[in-house]
Amino acid sequence: MEGDVVVADWTPQEHHHAFEGVLSGGIVGTLLDCHCNWTAAYHLMRAQGGDVPPCTVTAEYAITLKRPTPMAGPLRLEAKPVEIQGDRAVIEGTLTAGGKVTATCRGTFVAVKPGHPAYHRW
Repeated sequence: MEGDVVVADWTPQEHHHAFEGVLSGGIVGTLLDCHCNWTAAYHLMRAQGGDVPPCTVTAEYAITLKRPTPMAGPLRLEAKPVEIQGDRAVIEGTLTAGGKVTATCRGTFVAVKPGHPAYHRW
């Protein structure tokens, strides 16, 4: 954590490449979706005064691939809340490699209730 920003470093392996030296765009999307989802869970927990994060799912998200993401790591993921309202959080995230933002994400993540298949997944 850096203030409200949730940070993580991740190093890709060879099987994550799209082609020589470049990370797959699908992996980029997965990384940002997952990182933003956990950011939402953490900030929803704080907003609700909870001790454990709620189970959250992605309602929608959009990835912008700004430039190829090099495989040389580590890569840095950062995400922060833009809006928290009830059981929903809008989160923005970035993926940075070598000091340059290679991809961005904006998504809406929702805490689920009992009966939802993702409820109690962690």
